[in-house]
Amino acid sequence: MTDLVIRPLVAGEENLFDSMPDPLPQLRQVAYADGIAGGGYRPETTWVALRAGRVVGRAAWLLPPGAVGAPWLDRFDLDAEPEVGAELLHAAHEALGGPGRYYAALPAHWRRRPEVLAVVRAPMAAARLAGLVERGERGERLRCSWAGTPLPASSGRYDFRRPADAAEINALVTRIAEPDVLTGVEIARAVAGVDLATDPLAWLGDATEEWRIALDAGEAVGLVGTAGDACYPLLAYLGLLDDAARPELLVEAVRVLAAGGAREIIADVDSHQVAVLAELERTGFRQLRSRIVFAPQDAPE
Repeated sequence: MTDLVIRPLVAGEENLFDSMPDPLPQLRQVAYADGIAGGGYRPETTWVALRAGRVVGRAAWLLPPGAVGAPWLDRFDLDAEPEVGAELLHAAHEALGGPGRYYAALPAHWRRRPEVLAVVRAPMAAARLAGLVERGERGERLRCSWAGTPLPASSGRYDFRRPADAAEINALVTRIAEPDVLTGVEIARAVAGVDLATDPLAWLGDATEEWRIALDAGEAVGLVGTAGDACYPLLAYLGLLDDAARPELLVEAVRVLAAGGAREIIADVDSHQVAVLAELERTGFRQLRSRIVFAPQDAPE
């Protein structure tokens, strides 16, 4: 067998990463060249495994400029046995100061798609061999997209208004134990050290124009925060004090963004939140991808 070479890239050979055909072209991802241009990907945190000069494994760690956290493994593709991938990860972890989180992006409904399973089994097995473990039912998040589907009619039961100020948002957030939707929670934590579930304004900013409070007979029963000027228009935060308000609060959030010109809206939801996912689908959202979290055995949740 041809000797295996495992090493990081050096400046000027970034095209080597893209010399490996994309094994999941149907998966929407930031192009490696765009990540290099933006400064999130760097040659020294991109590793390859080569046989006879051909890339058979590649791994790119991501850390946006100005981020306060550690790089996370964002791209990991393997055209070889899992042991090769594990060797690649071990070498990179040693150079980068130890293993960190791996956010494995997968096409929607990947478990039911044999052609996808054939691609992802090897890198996922390699991650496990390298000492990373899946985070269980709360370690999978689903990204969904609304792209102009007609919205359900309102019952008229609820009223909606903007929050009076940031303090009113923060007061409601403290009453919501588990938000339904948190879009970009991993990025907020890794880049700014912010917990989007408990301090969304620290990540989204103090402007309240794109937030809405749902009211039932004058009583606040839900809160939603949207962001029209992020990388995509997105449903950033949705939390409820009464689950019955979920359908119409979702519709109101989409209306806010659509009125601002959004043609596509992104929302992330934990896969175990079956009722939330079902309501997103009734509102016209469709699954785009899954993301599985792998982490070192002793890493905190």
